[in-house]
Amino acid sequence: MSSTEARPEAGSEPRATSKVPAAENTLRILKLLASKRGPMAASSIATSLGLPRSSVYHLLGVMEANGFVLHLHEEQRYGLGISAFELSSAYSRQEPLSRLGRPLLASLVDVIGESAHLAVLHGRDVLYIVEERAKNRPSLVTDVGVRLPSHLTASGRAILAALPKSQVRALYPNAEAFTARHEVEGAIMKYSALSSHLDQVRQRGYATEHGEVTPGFGSIAAAVTDHVGWPTAAVAVTFLEDKLPADQWPALAARVQKVADELSVRIHGRPAK
Repeated sequence: MSSTEARPEAGSEPRATSKVPAAENTLRILKLLASKRGPMAASSIATSLGLPRSSVYHLLGVMEANGFVLHLHEEQRYGLGISAFELSSAYSRQEPLSRLGRPLLASLVDVIGESAHLAVLHGRDVLYIVEERAKNRPSLVTDVGVRLPSHLTASGRAILAALPKSQVRALYPNAEAFTARHEVEGAIMKYSALSSHLDQVRQRGYATEHGEVTPGFGSIAAAVTDHVGWPTAAVAVTFLEDKLPADQWPALAARVQKVADELSVRIHGRPAK
C-alpha cells in the first residue's frame, strides 16, 4: 500500500460471510467505537464499516436500549455506554493480564534464570501484577501490589515510550512530578531528561534501568500493546548488573520482547514491529 492510499478504519477489514451477521456487525460497531477518542455519527460508522445506514441505526437502537452505546442527542453522535464500561470493569476483575502473563513469565524465568515481572501503569506509577522469582536469586522490591514511580523503572519507561508524547507531558507537568529513590548518575529529574531517554527507548525498542530502584540491580523491559498500539503493560527482567555484562543485554532484551509480543497477541493486541 502506498503512503497516499487510505487505510481502512478499525473493524472494516474484509471478512468471510458470517452466519450471524447482526451479532458480528454489533461487535464491529463496538470495536470501532472503542478505537476512537470520541463519539461518532451513525453515518460515519456506516461508512467506516461498509454497512447500510439503516442497519447501523437499527443496531445502534438495540445497543442503546441495552446500555452499550449512548446517544448524544445534541451532537447527533454515539459513544460507548455504561454497559460497555461494566464489561471493561469485569475484564479487570478477572485479572486476564495476570492469568495470561504468568505462564509466559514463568517460562522466561526457566530459560534465563533471572526474575521477571509484569506491570501496568497506574497514574504516574507502575503497579506490579505478576512476579516470577528465579531460583537462588535475591528477593526484589517488585512484589505483586507494589507501586513505583514509572520514570525510575524499566517497566514504566517501556510503557511511557509507547504513549503519545502529549500524554507523557500531561503525566509529568512540572519538576514536582519527579522523585528519586537513590542518588545515581544521570538520574531523570526533569521532563527534558525523561523525553530524551524515552526517545532512546523508542529507537532501540526496549527500556533499561540501572540501579535507580535498587542499587546494583539492572532491569530490561518491553511494552505489551493492545489492538490500537496502546501500551497495556510491560514485561521486565531484573538481575544483578555485575553478573550480566553490558554486551549481553541486547540478547536478553530480545527474549523479553518476544514474551511481550506473545502476550500482546494473546490479548488480541498488536506486537511491536
